[in-house]
Amino acid sequence: MLKRISRGLWNYRRIIILILTPLLLLPLPLVVKTKEAECAFVLLLMAVFWMTEVIPLSMTAMLPAILFPAFGIMKSSHVAREYFKDFHFLLVGVICLATSVEKCGLHRRMALKLVSMVGVNPAWLMLGFMSGCALISMWIQNVSAAAMVMPIVEAVLQQILKAEELGCAGNVNPNLQMDEKKKSVVLVLLPLLPVMVYFPPFVPLKVAVCVSANVRKSERDRMMYKAMSMGVAYAANIGGISTLPGTSPNLIFSEYLNQVYPECNCINFGNWLLMCFPIMSKNAFIKSLSQEILRFLYSSGQQSPQEIFTGIIFVVMVLLWLTRSPGFMPGWASLFPDHTGYITEATVALVLGLLFFIFFSVNAEAMITWEEFRSSMPWMVVLLVGGGFALAEGTKVSGLSVWVAQLMTPLGDLPVLATITVACIIVTTLTEVASNAATTTIFLPILSPLAEAIHVNPLYVLIPTTLCISFSFLLPVSNPPNALVFSYGHITIMDMVKAGIGVNVIGVLTVMMGIATWGIPLFSLDTYPDWAPVHPG
Repeated sequence: MLKRISRGLWNYRRIIILILTPLLLLPLPLVVKTKEAECAFVLLLMAVFWMTEVIPLSMTAMLPAILFPAFGIMKSSHVAREYFKDFHFLLVGVICLATSVEKCGLHRRMALKLVSMVGVNPAWLMLGFMSGCALISMWIQNVSAAAMVMPIVEAVLQQILKAEELGCAGNVNPNLQMDEKKKSVVLVLLPLLPVMVYFPPFVPLKVAVCVSANVRKSERDRMMYKAMSMGVAYAANIGGISTLPGTSPNLIFSEYLNQVYPECNCINFGNWLLMCFPIMSKNAFIKSLSQEILRFLYSSGQQSPQEIFTGIIFVVMVLLWLTRSPGFMPGWASLFPDHTGYITEATVALVLGLLFFIFFSVNAEAMITWEEFRSSMPWMVVLLVGGGFALAEGTKVSGLSVWVAQLMTPLGDLPVLATITVACIIVTTLTEVASNAATTTIFLPILSPLAEAIHVNPLYVLIPTTLCISFSFLLPVSNPPNALVFSYGHITIMDMVKAGIGVNVIGVLTVMMGIATWGIPLFSLDTYPDWAPVHPG
């Protein structure tokens, strides 16, 4: 009987959550009847809907456009302005570049070239795969990076297993020297401790480059597939944290900072890269494979004019981002002294993205078409982020942010690093069951008042928590790269949980080390800035 009832409740869970959540929160606007309580009603309602996904995330993001005018918190026209910001122009330009990269196949050439450069040692080749995936993920969406690299990994593994099927006799060549008949490769221990603990070290594997009709997977082969698959997912997630356009939490954080602290000019492409690239490098150092197959794949086919043009635009975009306003020296933005702050990374991305529609390929067609761009543009993220900006503005206008700041003042008695660590653990836990973008939009309006309340530089709290939101490694539903890799069928949920816990711990510890060492002088985190408000104690 109880089992039948529980099954029935589970089947109707969406309807139950949709009805029960607003009913339980109704005392806030009906009993308390303050603007802060009404805004809290909207915030909590959106948080529950975002975490449970009872309706699409982008539709939940539209609730401020309905509820803020209804409660008299903001006019409808004012709410609408929050749904399209500088962030969206940056996203448009980056997606134009990503679309062209995918269309011309530059991503495959980049990944294979990087992998083929690291030598014949299988461990270094695996590191090459992950480095390639992380490098691509720095500039385009994480799921796109995983989707680009995973088929290459799959093809190489298939070739290795086919070769093993027919080349299993004889001794392993310890020096990995190759002749025309046989080529051998030794799989070594995984450098990443959590994965090494869960997956037993690989036994030396001899491979002859040949073709077999049927491939039988041994336990060792399955372990290799698991480690490689999860390595790609980890690299895609970790690589995105090192640049502002690399992942949605970084972009949301950047625009939130511009919106809430307009006088703060502390964050730019260059110093963010200086802060986060070492963190990415330490987290992304993992595993192993074979060079000759990769060299063959890379050498097949000449570079097309589309690839060359896309590569040039990519390099120019990165250079312009790095040199716009590096901080330690005047950038090219100083050439416009009468328009300080008018030109941003979004301006650069949009100008260069437009070139893909202007310049023509050898077939007299545009480098990318509108249909190709439209299919690549993450419209759900556009609306989701816009809803987050509207929510953040609502908390400010209603006074909810000030109320939260006063409520959290007692936390000032704790050591700063202890407070930040607790915040990082909370967001790292919740991002496993909620989308990264949704977790960011929920917590930024809460954490910035917390920093103001304890009189700590808001960047000291917001930067590490934003980075930790990207550390969602435990479940397939935690982020799109995990889901994509899981769909290949090589790993189970328990595989991801067991290995992901260790990676999460390493990620949080690395971020805390980075923010407490080179992050302090880089962003002047040890002083309370004049661009942040001061609340009475």
